[in-house]
Amino acid sequence: MITSATLRRESTTPPVFRLGVRFASRAVSALLMVPIATLTPHSAEACASCGCTLSSDAAVGYSATSGWRLNVEYDYIHQDELRSGTRSVAGVPDGNELERETLNRYITTGLSYSPNSAWNISLFVPYVVRTHSTYGPFDSTQPLPELSSSRSSSLGDVRIVGSYQGLLPTNNLGVQLGVKLPTGHYGTAIDFNGGPNAGTPLDASLQPGTGSTDVIVGAYYYQAISQDFDFFANGQFQSAVKHHMDQPGNDYRPGNSTTVSFGLRYVESPQWVPQLQVNLLHKSRDQGALADIQSTAGNVAYISPGLTAKVFAKLQVFGFVQVPVYSNLYGYQLFPRYTVSVGASYAL
Repeated sequence: MITSATLRRESTTPPVFRLGVRFASRAVSALLMVPIATLTPHSAEACASCGCTLSSDAAVGYSATSGWRLNVEYDYIHQDELRSGTRSVAGVPDGNELERETLNRYITTGLSYSPNSAWNISLFVPYVVRTHSTYGPFDSTQPLPELSSSRSSSLGDVRIVGSYQGLLPTNNLGVQLGVKLPTGHYGTAIDFNGGPNAGTPLDASLQPGTGSTDVIVGAYYYQAISQDFDFFANGQFQSAVKHHMDQPGNDYRPGNSTTVSFGLRYVESPQWVPQLQVNLLHKSRDQGALADIQSTAGNVAYISPGLTAKVFAKLQVFGFVQVPVYSNLYGYQLFPRYTVSVGASYAL
């Protein structure tokens, strides 16, 4: 998921808090389990700033049941609005890159295992499909040049996240610790394939991976506040602890990201569970010679209504629309007008 680059990239990590811990109350049993976006962050990586802040764990509930679960999630993030600060802009000053659009599609497969009601470990494997187009450096004295474009499809950065929710007798307070691995292409691995820049590398933030090993830490809390409503709140921090800035052609370090989500679930019916989330993100600047340091940071807030449905005993599906209600972006960045996430979860 914050730069035009960050927004575009989000790597690998669609998403945000696919933590894998589940809550087995009457109300939440209707909620489905899905992996963390992009999480992650999509993580993020660009997705963290462009829509991957959705809390999938909250969408599906925090279950205390044991066993295996398979999850598949699809995230659609179309960045076609140029923004700077808190407003939309028509163009960029001379010398800045004028990007046209970036379309990110993430397919994330998650496998979770809970040996008991307190512990859970989850593996998230994203597949990143991205198209991008740009005019290159803007010069107001010249006509717009031909667009340079790219299209790539490949594995993103894999994440492993462990969760523990045995801190309280009620098992409604949990913590997470995880790692993001540099399994996706990064640095200068993928090139433009059309236009004047064909054959030259994409920006580092548009590569499917960041090339860094990141630590992920988080916590969550949930509580029934009435017979028909549940409240939740969670937060996550992600930071690169090992990167390849000492290698030629790979001088890039993604900025740290902090995400906070809270919201309500209406659980009157076990078959249909509406939900409303508020998702907040703070993203710091990317670093390194390959980073767009001036346009890779900011603060974003989203409102995310959604619905989960129980198809049959072991299969559940969900859909969410994420709408940005506030953004304060550094530099000039492509931003989505909305994002869409759909998914399914099956208990093995």
